[in-house]
Amino acid sequence: MKEALKEANKAYEKGEIPVGAVIVLNDEIISKAHNLKETTFDPTAHAEILAIRQASQKLEAWRLGDAILYITKEPCIMCCGAIINARIKKIVYGCDDPKGGGAVSLYKLLEDRRLNHQVEIERGILEEECRALLKKFFHELRQTKLNENILNNL
Repeated sequence: MKEALKEANKAYEKGEIPVGAVIVLNDEIISKAHNLKETTFDPTAHAEILAIRQASQKLEAWRLGDAILYITKEPCIMCCGAIINARIKKIVYGCDDPKGGGAVSLYKLLEDRRLNHQVEIERGILEEECRALLKKFFHELRQTKLNENILNNL
């Protein structure tokens, strides 16, 4: 999870929502990524999606059945779909996402027995650090927007 937090900090420094993801297979990191939606103008450029793409290319396989995905924040429904489609064995994440979480908070897609694959979930790992980085980012974003509004109204 510490490696995923390093990735989240890279996103933060680029002005991206600070989410990082790392995929581990046989105790070895096979891919790392962070959000790049703003940088690439790509709504699918979430850390999880980018990490899955990297891992699949490295392994030359779309099935990542023995892999563990570490993420700093609960994945959204799009990312949950990719996790299921990649047949990832387990996700480990830092903090819940009460407004957009697809694994536990709003939906329980990864454990839905109606789907052809279920994913183990472990949550709350380095939760405070993950949450603090997100809070800091959104606080600064709100302050920037507030300052822009003030300047525009002068």
